[in-house]
Amino acid sequence: MSGPVLSVGRGVIVAMARLAALEVPGVLRVARGGSQWRAFFRGAPVAVRTHDDQVDIRVWVVARPGANLAEVSREARIAVAGAIERLLGLQLGSVTVIVDGIGS
Repeated sequence: MSGPVLSVGRGVIVAMARLAALEVPGVLRVARGGSQWRAFFRGAPVAVRTHDDQVDIRVWVVARPGANLAEVSREARIAVAGAIERLLGLQLGSVTVIVDGIGS
């Protein structure tokens, strides 16, 4: 008999990735850049794909004005990866962070 099994829903993974990215100081919001009326056509700002017991995550963020974009994406990638691995106990395939705009 094996040990307990934890199933984590896609919505939980999305919420955890979103919250982890929002904790990065240079992230203004987790969203696609551009005008708000086009948001419906661009899709969700967090995409999750599972395969072979691994999770691939793609997160679109809008950075704060004056933030170092390379640093924001690096810190957001580390925060998301840490949350998914430590808090949810999932095996990570990849984490991609796209800085899609600078907000005001």
